Amino acid sequence: MSFVRASRRTALTSAAAVVTGALLLTGCGDDEGSDSAGGQESSTRQVTDATGREVDVPADPEKVVTLSEPTLDAALALGVRPVGTTAGRGQKGVSTYLADKAGKAEVVATVAEADLEKLAALQPDLILLDETTAVKKEVSKLESIAPTVVTAKLNEDWKKAFTATADALNQKAEAEKLLSGFDADVAAAKGKLGENAGAVVSVVRWQNKAPSAVGRGVGHVGATITALGLDRPKDQQGTGTGHSEPVSLEKLSTIDGDWLLFGTLGDRADGEKAYAEAKNVPNFGKLKAEREGHVVVVQGSAWNSAGGPLAARVVLDDLTAALAS
Repeated sequence: MSFVRASRRTALTSAAAVVTGALLLTGCGDDEGSDSAGGQESSTRQVTDATGREVDVPADPEKVVTLSEPTLDAALALGVRPVGTTAGRGQKGVSTYLADKAGKAEVVATVAEADLEKLAALQPDLILLDETTAVKKEVSKLESIAPTVVTAKLNEDWKKAFTATADALNQKAEAEKLLSGFDADVAAAKGKLGENAGAVVSVVRWQNKAPSAVGRGVGHVGATITALGLDRPKDQQGTGTGHSEPVSLEKLSTIDGDWLLFGTLGDRADGEKAYAEAKNVPNFGKLKAEREGHVVVVQGSAWNSAGGPLAARVVLDDLTAALAS
């Protein structure tokens, strides 16, 4: 199987092809030794990915690469530490809320592109990504390195995307347990909202001295807010046209609500700096949330990018701490 995979490597650049071929042929020799000693080959199973492709994946993958933020989040939630992964949106390394769990996973991609040579050098046995990343355009090249599964379409329900990633990792049952626990915690938090039941919650990312509305639709932010029975400002309802939607300072009032969840693409410290900047913007002080002390600075890397169950947990915990106290 490894030799067949090496023979399909024509789509890579010549430099990457040389490196990939040499490494995988070395791996092929190791596999043969293992088969000779153990008397059997590694088992595989077939999954159908979000694009309709049928992919043979390892039944027990050992060297996983995750090339999108949601697939990294999902893998870590399931106790799988990838050997290679993507940098967080707007960050040089892994998203800050995942950094501790990700450990020494090598960054081999951004949301815009993957470094195929670095990726091949890791000799992965499974590559996971979804349509939140532009790397989806490279699937034909990626699958010549290792079995590649596109787990979800763009704007997919986050729970469905998580379950699909878990299925590719052969951990669907564990994913269902995690989701059941999360749903129970959401129900418990909803019962504690008191006077904040049904409150209007606005979610913004502050960048380049202006806000962008984020978290619309059925991603981990929008779905969690909806599950808690909370509402959104008019301009943050429905499904968004993209990852975020810039708001001009002339229309600052459109981001107002009973509560304003405020962050950047970085950690909470970055959010605090941005909040100090925002308070100097004309009319920001007129927002109801600001007047009433209801601006909550959050871990932006979990709130303001694509994510999975770990990001959803951060969102739930922040909302519970702010609104259910």
